[in-house]
Formats: sequence, structure tokens, C-alpha cells
Amino acid sequence: MYHLNPDYIVGLVDGEGSFTFYINLNKSLNRRVRAEPKFYLKLVEEDKDILYQLQKFFNCGSVYFQKDTRPNHKHCFRYEVYNREDLNKIIIPFFKKNKLKFRTKKRDFEIFCELMEMINQNKHLNDVGLRKMLHLKQKMH
Repeated sequence: MYHLNPDYIVGLVDGEGSFTFYINLNKSLNRRVRAEPKFYLKLVEEDKDILYQLQKFFNCGSVYFQKDTRPNHKHCFRYEVYNREDLNKIIIPFFKKNKLKFRTKKRDFEIFCELMEMINQNKHLNDVGLRKMLHLKQKMH
């Protein structure tokens, strides 16, 4: 059992975490959701307990197995938060209060927050808004 504190979590996310967005401009793909925000961490299988502790710490998200069949790669586990309410009410406030240290990770988080704000304003519901979001997303690492 690990005792996770905010500084440890910030360091872990700086090194292994990701704030990302999937944006789909192609209506013919028939996807219900056209803008999908996601916060995740991926660790090797031996370190999966840390991901379960993160899930407990934040009281949201899922941990699941991610098989890797590439040579010289290990199977991983992934902690992922994609529920928009959890992102807005738990994940974003945590990282606004507990600042990331790496410049690239900070920038990705800032863009992630801008994109989430656009979703909160329903700008993802039309093609013009989605195009603006895609342009912004392309600035992420």
C-alpha cells in the first residue's frame, strides 16, 4: 500500500501521465461522441498497484489491463478518467491547485483546460467549434 500525496501524484503525472483529446471531424464514422477528453497514466504491470491507489485517491476513473504484443515491451495497466464531470470537478481542480512542473506537460494541461471549457460551452456540438478545437488540440505534445 502506498501513501499518495499531491506532490507524488504531480511527479508521477509529469513523468507518466497524459492529458489528451480525441476529436472526430468525420461525420461518416457514425461515432456518437465527437470530442473525447481523457486523462490517463500507463505503467508496467508490476506497478499497477499505484494506479489503483490513484483511482482511490481521486475516487473516479478506471484501471484496466493493456496488452502489448510488441517485442521487448511489457504488458501495462492504465488508469483513465474520461467522465467529463469527473474531469471538470476532480482532475482539473487538482492540477490547477497542484501545479505540474514540466513545461510541456503544463502546456498540454492548459490546452486541455481550454478544450474542456469549449465543451462546457457546447462548442463541440458544431463543425466550426470542432475545427477550432482540433486546431487547439494540435498544439498538444
